[in-house]
Amino acid sequence: MIALFLRDLALAIRAGGGFGLGLAFFLIVVVLVPFGVGPERGILAAIAPGILWVGALLACLLSLDRIFALDFEDGSLDLLATAPIPLEGVVAMKAAAHWVTTGLPLTLAAPVLGLLLHLEPAAYGWLVLSLALGTPALSMIGTFGAALTVGLRRGGLLLSLLVLPLYVPTLIFGAEAVARGAAGQANATPLLMLAGITLATLALLPFAAAAAIRINLR
Repeated sequence: MIALFLRDLALAIRAGGGFGLGLAFFLIVVVLVPFGVGPERGILAAIAPGILWVGALLACLLSLDRIFALDFEDGSLDLLATAPIPLEGVVAMKAAAHWVTTGLPLTLAAPVLGLLLHLEPAAYGWLVLSLALGTPALSMIGTFGAALTVGLRRGGLLLSLLVLPLYVPTLIFGAEAVARGAAGQANATPLLMLAGITLATLALLPFAAAAAIRINLR
């Protein structure tokens, strides 16, 4: 399992779906927002939590179609499906590799990009915490969507349409946690909801994704 995780890390970075692509897209989104809404500090500070979370969410979408595509094309996915290791474990390792190459860099870069949007100083810690709690769910949900569309030609658009509605609860609670933190309000409830969503996806979706892969490989 560790070897599979390291292999997926190397493939994700080598295929261009790792650190650079997601971070570049995140930066572009954050830089373009002031051009669209104006440079007023108050307005930017008010919308910063939502914009940062939307940017991170969209950046996670960029590499989802590569999670199983390369293994499907070279036949490795068939071997993994018949290997002694559980297919659910394979799914979990691929989701973990996606988070390390996408979600983790976005979480670490978000405070720096928050400076461009005049994010309130009190919100920086909550921003990192909310992204650390929420981005694993984004990777796991994206892995589930990739399993549903594996083998489909040009399935990237369909994958986005399937995954985006499932991302909405994570987006709502993540942005709300940061916004409440910026305002000095209690934000334990959205953070707990965010953690609950992540734990639920990690517990349930590997089994659903593994079942989807078995159906698609028949």
